[in-house]
Amino acid sequence: MDRIADRGAVTVGDIDVSPRFCIGQVAPRPSTACSRQAHGRRQRQRQEEPCGRGCVRERGIGPLLPATQEQRSSCLRQLFPSPQSGMSPPPPGGSNGRRHQQQRQEAVSSMESGGGASGAATKRFTWKGPVIVLVFELLESIAFSGVALNLVVYLATVLHGSTAFNAAHVDTWNGTTFIVPVIGAFLADSYWGKYRTILASIVFYLVGLVLLTVSAAIPSLRPATACQMGESCAPATKTQFSVFFAALYLTSIGTGGVKSALLPFGAEQYDDDAGRPERKQAFFSWFFAAINLGIFVAGTLVSWLEQNVSWALGFGIGTACLFVAALAFAAGTPCYRVQMPTGSPLKDIIRVFVAAFRKRDVRMERDEGAAVLLHEDEAEDEDEDGDSAGQQQRLARTKGLRCLDKAAAIIVMDGDKERESEWSLCTVSEVEGVKILVRMLPIWMTCVLYAASLGQMTTTFIQQGMAMDTRLGGRFKVPVASLVSVEVVFMLLWVALHDAAIIPAARRLTGRPGGLTQLQRMGVGRFLVVLALGTAALVERRRLRAIHGGSGPMSIVWQVPQFVLVAGSDVFCGIAQLEFFYGEAPAAMRSICSAFSFLALSLGFYVNSLVVTLVAAVTKRPGWLATDLDTGHLDYYFWLWTIISVANLLLYMVLAARYTPKQVAAAVVEPMRPSNSGGSDE
Repeated sequence: MDRIADRGAVTVGDIDVSPRFCIGQVAPRPSTACSRQAHGRRQRQRQEEPCGRGCVRERGIGPLLPATQEQRSSCLRQLFPSPQSGMSPPPPGGSNGRRHQQQRQEAVSSMESGGGASGAATKRFTWKGPVIVLVFELLESIAFSGVALNLVVYLATVLHGSTAFNAAHVDTWNGTTFIVPVIGAFLADSYWGKYRTILASIVFYLVGLVLLTVSAAIPSLRPATACQMGESCAPATKTQFSVFFAALYLTSIGTGGVKSALLPFGAEQYDDDAGRPERKQAFFSWFFAAINLGIFVAGTLVSWLEQNVSWALGFGIGTACLFVAALAFAAGTPCYRVQMPTGSPLKDIIRVFVAAFRKRDVRMERDEGAAVLLHEDEAEDEDEDGDSAGQQQRLARTKGLRCLDKAAAIIVMDGDKERESEWSLCTVSEVEGVKILVRMLPIWMTCVLYAASLGQMTTTFIQQGMAMDTRLGGRFKVPVASLVSVEVVFMLLWVALHDAAIIPAARRLTGRPGGLTQLQRMGVGRFLVVLALGTAALVERRRLRAIHGGSGPMSIVWQVPQFVLVAGSDVFCGIAQLEFFYGEAPAAMRSICSAFSFLALSLGFYVNSLVVTLVAAVTKRPGWLATDLDTGHLDYYFWLWTIISVANLLLYMVLAARYTPKQVAAAVVEPMRPSNSGGSDE
């Protein structure tokens, strides 16, 4: 009797393609050999050893594979018959039948069409779709930045909020704005798809911006008089605050949904052609440029109009930009490639923990003579880069977090094979994917504190600038928020310095083609933000001395060095974090891991809000964050964040030194045997 560990019967036509493991010497059926070739890894160089007649065995987990070219050709003819043959796939069986059947149907479609884009992406590539997406992002960036960059100024001068109140609410709103993309990504992947998610988000976005413009235009929805910095004015009423914040959070929901889906939707418009990767790479570069160009326009022109002409006019310009963007996006619908949702990896993550918990009493024992009884899926084809057509990767099993290995253990009790459901049996690759997430978690936690430190640029840096002399040349008055836009220019200068001098020098020192690794670049970014906060503290200390000494307010030009350092931190750390979370993630979890950057940014704003609240409560009145900064000690607050950032940098250095990068390879699993005896794992 063949010693085969079955994982659920699945058929295509009359061909049995049930995933099996070759355990010992097995004489396979011809159909089994064919199914193994059709769904094996064609691109990997295999380590082969005998495992029955007409088959070879991949080391570690032993799938059955045809050994000769003639058998491979026969497999393709049998498994993928011509339409004239009249063979139709019957309904699949087994607990994982639906998923395997879907994967096989996609494989058949791909082979019949000769490869290329899958799903609904069958239209010929044109530049119309990506160009519309880029125009949409440019206009959306102007609309969002026109609100975000000047928000703290509006709260202080129009709604008469206190310094602590303004900083806390701006951080809370920013946190909400950057946590919504995580929810939006889940909805887009699991239910709505990216196209519908964008359309639904635009509705919330437009309603929020219209209400925001109305609240600034109608006198009854805002205090009657404006309040200058340092003046004590009556705050807005509860109704006025309620209308404003309702509009603000509707805008947050809209922009968060757009951020979650627009970039991957634009990337889907391109062919998955390995010979023309520069097309998609150029799109990402132009998308980044569109974001920053929108920030620059909003931080200069729109911010100046808001502070010097009319807040309603500035908000109205943002509303008009988004309206035009929405019309352009809707008009381009016939040009788009719209792919259906493929399911969220969140379910697979939960499945691993549920399956491991159900088998918590199983003890994994090492036994060199035992067969491999860990579940792995050999149904996915891999491309030349190691990514499979089905967005799966074969991950090598690791020794850490062995308690999660139980989720992949195949349990046999009393000689009867247990029927495993998808909530009690996972693949080794799924388990390893969860392990990667667990190992990335400490690095991600340092990203939260880094984001909180970086968040000072949009709150306390602007408040510091409002207390300084914003005139240049005696007449021209610089909008405070424009320094955030000028940071874009500083970033471009840092990029030029990075490519022309820093990377070549690092390449000579390290011998690496890239000069610095992702983790090293993230460390440099964290170091630069420490310098930026220390510089801000020194500038604030000098400003207070000038005010108290009767010299008058300092020029806002003194803030330029701290913004230059923040721009350098963005260049080194911001981009490296996106690359790290995307590159280290398993292929099936890249969307959720890419959202980690947004989630870290979101939680960073919440941490910032919490620190502001605690500082305001502990230091009492007037406190470090006084309404009139001339009577407070904002420099102490900057020193506090400098200390927090130094501690975060030291912690990150320890974690980065201990981090083991992901390895994608054929899984070579140590022989293990699950037993039902209790006991704790090592």
